[in-house]
Amino acid sequence: MICPTCHNVMIVVEHEHVELDYCPNCSGTWFDSGELELLLEIVGVEGSELSLSDIFTSPEAKTSEKVRKCPICNHKMKKTIIGEKPEVLIDRCPQRDGLWFDGGEVRRLITQWVEKPQAKLDSQERILTFLGETFKIQE
Repeated sequence: MICPTCHNVMIVVEHEHVELDYCPNCSGTWFDSGELELLLEIVGVEGSELSLSDIFTSPEAKTSEKVRKCPICNHKMKKTIIGEKPEVLIDRCPQRDGLWFDGGEVRRLITQWVEKPQAKLDSQERILTFLGETFKIQE
């Protein structure tokens, strides 16, 4: 798959049955439709206030950021804002093929969404460690 940001070849990284397409050049991450929900379940964020359906139907954000094309269908992706403090601007395929996160955005979202009950702390730490080590994500 070709990176929608820098147009380099991405690699596939698998963790706990979730395959992520990752660009080693710009640190962006592509989630095929459904993969973000799987990752959130692993982290313990089931029933998040923001579902995948909400992301795909949310209003388009106004931004000067360059328009990117979906690496699956080649349609121009729409920008949308998710998360809080700080908000995260992501790209979503209009055909619902998936979501594009620039480097560091996945970690910021998961950190925001993860609740802190002790039972879920282990899975949170595992996934954040995985993201940090695999994607060289910096806080």
